[in-house]
Amino acid sequence: MKIRNFSAALIMMLVLPVALMSQTENIDLSMIYKIKQEGLKYSQIEELAFGLTDLTGPRLTGSTGMKRGNEWAKAKMEELGFQNVRIEAATEFTKPGWDNLKTYAAMTAPYYANFACNPVAWTGSTNGLVKGEVVLVDIKAEADIEKYKGKVAGKIVLLPSAANYEVSFEPLASRLTDAQLEEMSKASAGRPGRRPPVDFAQYQAQRALRNKISEFLAGEGAAVVLNSSGTFNVPRSNSASYKKGDKEPAAQLNLPVEAHGRMERLLKHNIPVEMEIEIANKFFDSPTVYNVIGEIPGTDKLLKNEVVMIGAHIDSWHGGTGAADNASGCIVMMEALRILKAIDAAPKRTIRVCLWGGEEEGFLGSRGYSDKYLADPETKAHKADFDKFAGYFNMDNGSGKYRGIYLQENDLVRPIFEQWIEPFKDMGFTTISPNNTGGTDHLTFNSLGLPGFQFIQDEIEYGRGYHTVMDTYERLVMADLKHNAVITAAFAYNAAMRTVKLPAKPVMKPHPEDQQRPRF
Repeated sequence: MKIRNFSAALIMMLVLPVALMSQTENIDLSMIYKIKQEGLKYSQIEELAFGLTDLTGPRLTGSTGMKRGNEWAKAKMEELGFQNVRIEAATEFTKPGWDNLKTYAAMTAPYYANFACNPVAWTGSTNGLVKGEVVLVDIKAEADIEKYKGKVAGKIVLLPSAANYEVSFEPLASRLTDAQLEEMSKASAGRPGRRPPVDFAQYQAQRALRNKISEFLAGEGAAVVLNSSGTFNVPRSNSASYKKGDKEPAAQLNLPVEAHGRMERLLKHNIPVEMEIEIANKFFDSPTVYNVIGEIPGTDKLLKNEVVMIGAHIDSWHGGTGAADNASGCIVMMEALRILKAIDAAPKRTIRVCLWGGEEEGFLGSRGYSDKYLADPETKAHKADFDKFAGYFNMDNGSGKYRGIYLQENDLVRPIFEQWIEPFKDMGFTTISPNNTGGTDHLTFNSLGLPGFQFIQDEIEYGRGYHTVMDTYERLVMADLKHNAVITAAFAYNAAMRTVKLPAKPVMKPHPEDQQRPRF
């Protein structure tokens, strides 16, 4: 008898984990039907897209445009009937507010050519319209700075190009193929088409040299500094390493490689180049990063205080209107909650949409939320809402349609998501990748061991418009965004209706190597 009981116990020990892993999710297909009908037939994606791009404009962290975008999002959430809507302080910002008021640049000799350009954020203004000769300053190492002392005051300084344009035979826009998706479903497979990882030490060294060059040119009184950044005559957006209290940097412009290269080649052939440039930028106090938050409250008396979160970052760069990066994610998340509101969904848990500020400056909004509600940033001690966190879904890979989801190595959710994707396979949403994907706000929650996820998306032409002045309404693929909103609504609803929260990854003993890595 004892032997039989031992055998039965052993069988149960072996079978129970398998049974738990394969248990059926209680998916309400009637709700999935309603979500699809509302989201695909009565979508408000186009109107939301207009509001957060053309109407509000660019939304640089700490800028007037950022304030305008936050206020629009709050008003729209209230209009859509979300509850507990608020613009909530997340964290203090180390940079001041900054707005670009005017930018003009043209080559006037050896002939006239008007150039597309974009000022570097948190750099200074010219003293009105500056006219003069362009000087090529070739600094490849800190020691090279010495030879330009006393030679750049009042000059228009052209820094040498850091990269050369190479013809690409790849299509400008693309979708993930079945073969690529199959490869992504394997452990440790990279994202097709993604650039190799950046050498962090080399990047830090280059950044330090750029900062020294910037400080030198500002100290010497250079009138304007010209950088090469962008292709197809489309300049990129970036910022100076400037903090409140620092000396204001010299005016800096990003020129696309075509304009910059033309002048550099002329100068290297000893042909004088002249330009006229006018830049007006405004600095002001804006020390706080904000998030915009709204929700559908939970209805279950035991589960309503638990929260399923969906989110995207509302800040952008100052070129273009931040459409693909990341108005696209914001309007998908707002539309997902609108869909659930429109079909009278009554989730057991609260479903909360969070539009994060300051993602481009280091996940400031989501980190501020985490520090306030989830865990102490220094001690890692859990706060009151940590145990109420029931999952987070993020979008920040441009305008392309969802093709699947990354597990972030959380194998415990695989059997759950395998069932959740079934109603959407005929829409091309088929793939579960066990791998991590980075670079955006879900990492804030992953770093605490909480279940946060990012969707696999088609690239479309994301790399072409990413952080450039062409990141505008035209980059948005409305059909794809409608598709994404439907799936987001379904995933959020499913997570809100489960008997238990989505499982987090098991806690591991800290590893010494992990202590040396950046937080994200």
